[in-house]
Amino acid sequence: MRSVMLSILLFVLSAAPVLAAATIELVASGLNRPIYATAPDGDDRLFIVEQRGRVFILESDTVNTDPFLNIDSLVVNVNSFSEQGLLGMEFAPDYDSTGYFYVHYSNLSGNTVIARYTVLGTNPNKADHASAEIVLTVAQPFSNHNGGSIAFGRDGYLYIGLGDGGSGGDPGNRAQTLTTLLGKMLRIDVSTLPYTIPIDNPFVGDSTALDEIWDYGLRNPYRFSFDRLTGDLWIGDVGQDVFEEVNVEEYPSTGKRNYGWRLMEGFSCYNPSTNCGSDTLDLPVYQYNHGAGCSITGGYVYRGADVPELYGKYLFGDFCSGFVRAITIDTDTTAEALTSQLNPNFPNNIGSLASFAEDGFGEMYIIDRAGVSSGEVYKIVQDPTTVGGTNDGRSVLRLGRPAPNPTTGSTQLRLFLDRRADVLATVHDIAGRRIRTLTHEVRGAGESLLEWDGRDDSGARVASGVYFIGANVDGSEFKQRVHLIR
Repeated sequence: MRSVMLSILLFVLSAAPVLAAATIELVASGLNRPIYATAPDGDDRLFIVEQRGRVFILESDTVNTDPFLNIDSLVVNVNSFSEQGLLGMEFAPDYDSTGYFYVHYSNLSGNTVIARYTVLGTNPNKADHASAEIVLTVAQPFSNHNGGSIAFGRDGYLYIGLGDGGSGGDPGNRAQTLTTLLGKMLRIDVSTLPYTIPIDNPFVGDSTALDEIWDYGLRNPYRFSFDRLTGDLWIGDVGQDVFEEVNVEEYPSTGKRNYGWRLMEGFSCYNPSTNCGSDTLDLPVYQYNHGAGCSITGGYVYRGADVPELYGKYLFGDFCSGFVRAITIDTDTTAEALTSQLNPNFPNNIGSLASFAEDGFGEMYIIDRAGVSSGEVYKIVQDPTTVGGTNDGRSVLRLGRPAPNPTTGSTQLRLFLDRRADVLATVHDIAGRRIRTLTHEVRGAGESLLEWDGRDDSGARVASGVYFIGANVDGSEFKQRVHLIR
């Protein structure tokens, strides 16, 4: 449980200005209510999710006219105010070998469906629609508070964020009721279907709770994500009348977090209005009131290479007011205001901040839901006016995720260089001690591999644990976390 004192230290209502060298660049337009985007790790394409039920690929600065996936006929009809539809998408960690990806949508009855599809073996830009397998269906009593995010954690399990079932004030107290999946963070094993329950889920063996539940007390987790370096879970939970909040679950975790709804809204008692047991709950790390916005849009911890000033910061925003802010897990003052850089002409740029997105290299995007044919996608990039030299102010380096991870021995990472450069690649343990130099050489532009065999510089096998593989180019270092299991 996160302590009340720590939460008070992190509690803020305003945002301080910051001069991050970042701006936005329009990369896709003319979309029909885009609501999310994602990509397999190390893939140059971006998969843009439209709420109506289609997924389009942005490739080489162009949106393909033929959709990657079209499940329009399976998805409930949506309009300008809908919280239903095709809401999320996630690629399996082993997508390169299995072709599996997962979607989160509202079916024709308005119920939540998690389904698995496979890419066509003959065309990487087309899904095999006949491959659909239903993973999970959850009945929804109302049309709002559907959550929408699905994501694989560092443990390889699929996490599913579900809202409290909707209406207002959680009339069924579902978020605190452990015999329903609503208002919860779920954790399931989809390595085979039907799915199974991880043996370390916190309620396994508890006859008063459902085995799928990992955390509870959520109103509408829109959206959640995992820090691709640390594995920490970040949740933007939409508030009721007064407060929006950000919750963090640091990795590793045993789950069973109670984030408070409907007992609390942010740091304040909601139902009951007093004596709500706040000392027993996991309070948010950040809240803001409805003077600043009305509906949080959770984001990501930036782990890309293009904007070093944002590295390690959690970016999030508000659907109504369009602001963009940043905090870190150890924030002890106010959030950094990024609106003037990342949504400078609200609402003329991003009028409906429906989502943030992360591509296969950790670069971030902002999704403007807008209307039927006016949706847009913006990429967060280095502001070229703040950086001298060549390469448009962008880092020369991109570093893919290690695979396999966890590993029992060797693991590989893809290294991408925009130009010929001197590369220093090293491995450090969790205490920060360098244990291995993988390479220190000049490499040419393009893609190459880094490989670590689980040994130190002397050739000895290192013990099980968490290690960091880093690559340094021109003084900028980017890291990926590896879990070694002996």
